[in-house]
Amino acid sequence: MKRAKCFELVAAAGLLALAAGAAEAQTAEMTFFVTSVGSGRGADLGGIDGADAICQRLAQASGAGGKTWRAYLSTQAAGGAAAVNARDRIGAGPWRNAKGAVIASSVADLHGGAANLTKQTALNEKGEPVNGRGDTPNQHDMLTGSQPDGTAFGPGEDRTCGNYTKSGTEGAVMVGHHDRTGLDESPPAKSWNTSHPSRGGCSQDALRSTGGAGLFYCFASN
Repeated sequence: MKRAKCFELVAAAGLLALAAGAAEAQTAEMTFFVTSVGSGRGADLGGIDGADAICQRLAQASGAGGKTWRAYLSTQAAGGAAAVNARDRIGAGPWRNAKGAVIASSVADLHGGAANLTKQTALNEKGEPVNGRGDTPNQHDMLTGSQPDGTAFGPGEDRTCGNYTKSGTEGAVMVGHHDRTGLDESPPAKSWNTSHPSRGGCSQDALRSTGGAGLFYCFASN
């Protein structure tokens, strides 16, 4: 009887090890995630390079650091520097989440009707769902600084919180809703990358006030 029990325990341990190995392999193939944390300084990510570094660090911690990761963020032309389009910095696809679900097969699909971005698929780097509308706290606002087609806004009105360097009461950043929901069912509320600008500035509190936490999307560009 004791021997049978021992065999059962060994078999169970083997199954758990296989499951863990499969999960690790799947995470290693991940090419898209929502950050589980932001910078902690609102929309100040240390610029676009700082945002990329956050993506790379989180991917490394999850076992997918062998790829080059880029934040899905656009910048506006400023100080003689040209604008940067989010769609131009994330590779060609396809992109898969930590569970293996395809988010989009191409840049065109990502910015069209074929994008498979929902609360169930827009997972963080740990393979966990991110709070959306109806959860406490709501954290569905994703920093993008982008227009619906993934391009940058023109110079003038701030839509990137000073290209992700501001954390005070001045400026604003465009956000999308990872859960594709909002206060109403109008198209902007359903947009994963262009729902509304932040209100009240670029601080962590300002982002939190409309359902955000300074989170953003990361894509493997290679």
